[in-house]
Amino acid sequence: MADRYFLLVCDDSPHDVVLTGPGVRVLDVAQVVRRLTGLSLWRSEVLATQVPAVVLEGVPREEAAAAAVALCEAGARAEAREQPEPDFLKH
Repeated sequence: MADRYFLLVCDDSPHDVVLTGPGVRVLDVAQVVRRLTGLSLWRSEVLATQVPAVVLEGVPREEAAAAAVALCEAGARAEAREQPEPDFLKH
């Protein structure tokens, strides 16, 4: 049986929110990570200190941009990155 792959065309490609630096206010950043992910405060603090870390994965562009801004306002360095195209779609 042959495998078939279908590319669904949508308006927005998925984005990841990557924390690249916690800054000096790690607890403030951990609280924002907790609010965004729903993790416990302890796990959020661990995630905030182990950079680079993907905080959110596969979210729409607007949500990723808002999350990156919230992290930056807390003192972190963060960015929204577009997910790369899967290998099986490249020719």
